[in-house]
Amino acid sequence: MRTQISETKNRAGETVQIFGWVHTVRDQGSIKFLIIRDVSGLIQVVVTKKQKKASDIAKTLSLESVVKVVGLAKEEKQAPGGVEVVAEEIEVLSAAEPELPIPVVEKTGETELPKRLDWRWIDLRKPENRLIFQAWTSMERAFVDYCGSNNYIEIHSPKLMSAPSESGGELFEVKYFERKAYLAQSPQFYKQMAMASGFEKTFEIGPVFRANPSFTSRHDTEFTGYDIEISFIESHHDVMAEEERIIVAMLSEINKTSGNEIKKVFGREISVPLIPFPKLTLARAKEILKTLNVPSETENDLSPEEERKLGEYINKKESHEFVFVTDYPKEIRPFYHMRHKENGNLTKSFDLLFMGLEITTGAQREHRYDVLLNQAKEKGLHTEPIQFYLNFFKYGCPPHGGFGFGPSRFVMQALGLNNVREVTYLYRGVKRLEP
Repeated sequence: MRTQISETKNRAGETVQIFGWVHTVRDQGSIKFLIIRDVSGLIQVVVTKKQKKASDIAKTLSLESVVKVVGLAKEEKQAPGGVEVVAEEIEVLSAAEPELPIPVVEKTGETELPKRLDWRWIDLRKPENRLIFQAWTSMERAFVDYCGSNNYIEIHSPKLMSAPSESGGELFEVKYFERKAYLAQSPQFYKQMAMASGFEKTFEIGPVFRANPSFTSRHDTEFTGYDIEISFIESHHDVMAEEERIIVAMLSEINKTSGNEIKKVFGREISVPLIPFPKLTLARAKEILKTLNVPSETENDLSPEEERKLGEYINKKESHEFVFVTDYPKEIRPFYHMRHKENGNLTKSFDLLFMGLEITTGAQREHRYDVLLNQAKEKGLHTEPIQFYLNFFKYGCPPHGGFGFGPSRFVMQALGLNNVREVTYLYRGVKRLEP
């Protein structure tokens, strides 16, 4: 029976069977030291000439070959994890070619990121990359558990659409038999359909497609999105309060399952934030940035530099890594965002910044058919292609709102990394469609 490497410390004095990859080989003449790696960790294997067959095989081992090792587990303070295995048998299950295209054991930054992405399945063998996806798994489990324990209904909306789900030109157009279709930029329309269907609370985890020609460290053309929509809200502040609770649940789970290892590997303390998060209107944020002498590209939105400086300001002033920026002008928000009654130029919308990076956009939606129709026309939209969506609001729809959350950006910031490519299983960008 297989023993995972992390379990060998509990099997000292017993014969164990371990399976994994050859991480390193150190030859000291009569003795060879192998470091074997599986998903749970690393262990030292000692191979002596007493076991001739095992010793002969060890001489031929190439790095990253997959092996089975049978031997006695024994305590050894100098070994990784305080335990080692004295090999009795070694079997090569899959031999790796001697020259690896990229190293698995290397100094940080030794191999450039584009080449690492070319050989992503080998790059992912690094223990630090495994840790990234363990953190992601904890985050997603917490998100799903929160939704499940708070009466959310999960949906899976279509990703082929007859009309764009968001404003703007970031669309992938595809041939759909004898007509055009578009890859979904978000599940927005169908989340709102769920509200009109009486689901009241809904969530979705699914792919999002954006034909964004950007090459920055924060952009990609396909990513995983987390989406929430809830009914019978009074304002966008109800949506923000729900997101605060979800983020606390996610960071708490990451800290519980991987916090110590993250601190050791990435030097990043997982901080579970206090509720409520700081909140600023966009107008107030612009005033603060002006006092900090941060240049403004437009009065209607925040540039990446403004987001960074605002995040630094909030962290210094309030010791908080998160800040909501609210009440964006109608000019830069979709037609379905509800507007303030007292100021029709402002929307009941928000962005959430995490350490100076936008990870969420949300709002209260307009649920009144006549108002929604007028706002669509005001934006210059042709209503015929989206009439199916407008019909959701003709037969009774509760006040509702929600948000779209970027988990890749969230994990990147939580672990103190600097590129979404590092936390994406297989990145898709302008020039990357493989592997």
